[in-house]
Amino acid sequence: MRALGNHFSEGGWGMYPILFFLVLALGVIIERAIYLYKCSINREVFLATMQKCILAGDIGRAIKLCSAANAPLARIVKAGLMKVNRPDVEVQAAMDEAALHELPLIEHRTPLLALFANLAMLSGLLGTVTGLIIAFAAVANADAASKATMLAKGISEAMNCTAFGLISAIIALMGYAVHNTKTQKLLDDINAATVQVVNLVVNNRAKINLDGINQAA
Repeated sequence: MRALGNHFSEGGWGMYPILFFLVLALGVIIERAIYLYKCSINREVFLATMQKCILAGDIGRAIKLCSAANAPLARIVKAGLMKVNRPDVEVQAAMDEAALHELPLIEHRTPLLALFANLAMLSGLLGTVTGLIIAFAAVANADAASKATMLAKGISEAMNCTAFGLISAIIALMGYAVHNTKTQKLLDDINAATVQVVNLVVNNRAKINLDGINQAA
């Protein structure tokens, strides 16, 4: 830790904006990890349960299971099931409306990680340039006694900013890649599941007990 502190202090002022963007990136990574974990649901198991309930005509149980799941996919499907006594187009419209609310929450903040990665790298580059300016100024203007010291200080500042900026950018980009992949999987699951549920409802309307809607509500 002491060595890291020395490297940080040797990096000069350029280390502080890099640290700022790194802290922001870590905050987003942690927040997104928690939220996306809560959003996760086994699509196959969920659809199998929905299919069993709909084929049995027990729409009330299907709605209650959606409420218990407490995930974006379940809330979107529940919105459609609550309209199952209405025409097919209204069932789809209810799901679409719920999706308009849920999907932005899933995608929220993840793109910021790519921004923070770029800003951390650019801050590191700026610190590198200023460090090299100090080094070259030392060579040009300093007296012989202090020239070597100022040159070493400027190069050290430049290299420390470069390293810290790259490390911060790598962390942010790794977080972006992981969360973007998870986000896309959730969106694909929602799109596929809503289509399958609508098809189940359309093809099995005669079996559905509409009284279950009022009971579940």
